[in-house]
Amino acid sequence: QVLLVESGGGLVQAGGSLRLSCTASGRTWRSSVMAWFRQAPGKEREFVAGIWRSGSSTSYTDSVKGRFTISMDNAENTMFLQMNSLEAEDTAVYYCAAGPLLRVAAPLYDFWGQGTQVTVSS
Repeated sequence: QVLLVESGGGLVQAGGSLRLSCTASGRTWRSSVMAWFRQAPGKEREFVAGIWRSGSSTSYTDSVKGRFTISMDNAENTMFLQMNSLEAEDTAVYYCAAGPLLRVAAPLYDFWGQGTQVTVSS
């Protein structure tokens, strides 16, 4: 089992920045990939960014490229999402996920955090 705990969400004005963190514990060696998803009210959960725990490769959804940066601190088993130039459309609950492969489909991830709310005011 892998336990994921997110932090860092909050309320920010459009154009501002936030940094999300996700700390993993338990059998972390079972998950080669960590990722961020988000879900806005009335919408499906969507892939935001993902990273191999080795740090060798990352992936982003088009709408956040150039604004968000995903990174990994393996010594602390912690993943980060630096979010800059935030837009109202980024408002959602952000979830941390862990799984075996870097894919955009949520069902392919085995473990999930409880989510952290990000609200961007326009």
